[in-house]
Amino acid sequence: MESQVRGGTRWKRFAVVMVPSVAATAAIGVALAQGALAASFSVSGQQFKVSTDSLEGTGFSQYGAIDSGYTLDGKKTAHPVAVSAFKSATIKGLCQSVVTPDIPVIGTVSLVLKAGGGSKPVEADNLYIDLDDLSADATFKNIDIGVAAGSASKGPGIHSGDAANPYGFAQQAESATLTGVKQTAWATTAGTFKLSGLKMSVSTGTHECF
Repeated sequence: MESQVRGGTRWKRFAVVMVPSVAATAAIGVALAQGALAASFSVSGQQFKVSTDSLEGTGFSQYGAIDSGYTLDGKKTAHPVAVSAFKSATIKGLCQSVVTPDIPVIGTVSLVLKAGGGSKPVEADNLYIDLDDLSADATFKNIDIGVAAGSASKGPGIHSGDAANPYGFAQQAESATLTGVKQTAWATTAGTFKLSGLKMSVSTGTHECF
């Protein structure tokens, strides 16, 4: 069975797949070894934007969770997110941007990272992305909607340490293909993240992927 979804979504709907993005470590071109990053960590006070030309993933699951962290002025906070997991994924035309406002003397600073723009796509496995906004065209193969999060078996399962209800809503599919992806996210973890053709720039002003 295939299901196709078009348009945008927010975390409350959990109706379409969330595309993986580059974590902060990816911004410096580092592949994460599985387990090297703590299963539970406080997210920063900055979201990041990610766009991709296309993403093809296998072993997909998605569930709701809460990310705890801090605001930029150090206050504790929490964010409701949709967590999407892939056993493996290939991404073409990846762009990630992070904007840091109000730096003394300098003002606003933007970091932009691009990878997978040539003949070699970005490759990742055991990939988890925590986000709250997405737009894309998506096609799923053999999708199950409404399974209990702890019972989803097609993807890599609930990430260790995630604040997620194993009896809550989830969906899963054998594979997912997305095109024209635009998303905002709070965090990403991965077993491996191979960034072919990595290019990174830091500049003043606001410069985002979309």
